[in-house]
Amino acid sequence: MAKKKPNPSKSEPTIENRRARHDYTIAETLEVGVALRGTEVKSVRAGRVSLNEGFVMASAQPGGAVGLTLHQVSIGEYAPGGSQQHRLDRVRMLLAHRREIVRLARQLEVKGATIVPLKLYFKGGRVKILLGIGTGRAEYDKRRAIAERESKRELQRLMSRRR
Repeated sequence: MAKKKPNPSKSEPTIENRRARHDYTIAETLEVGVALRGTEVKSVRAGRVSLNEGFVMASAQPGGAVGLTLHQVSIGEYAPGGSQQHRLDRVRMLLAHRREIVRLARQLEVKGATIVPLKLYFKGGRVKILLGIGTGRAEYDKRRAIAERESKRELQRLMSRRR
């Protein structure tokens, strides 16, 4: 009888940017791939990634095409990498279909819209990143969102006690 393969979702980390959902109102999400180098993949598997200050830009590429680039996402060094280390804050290319990239670039033209990384994870052995298209929240909007969330929790607690 063949042995079962280990469940990769338990061994591979999922890095989330929880601050992004607090600072931005996310209207739409999109999953894209990330072009990484060898030691970067090993560091991501070890969970040495920070998405907190990251953002995505749509920029013109040679030949008139439009591409997505990931900025200010820090992937830590992989200690056994030796002299083959990568730069921590290098600009990384994101991999998506051309029509998706053009659609995102159009949505960025709206005032206050930005693309933020929400989650970094492995899917089928490849590194994927979940992007969110959002607009910044004002301080009073953040307080209102927290108050609504707390009231929903309190309502759920009361309903569960009632049963």
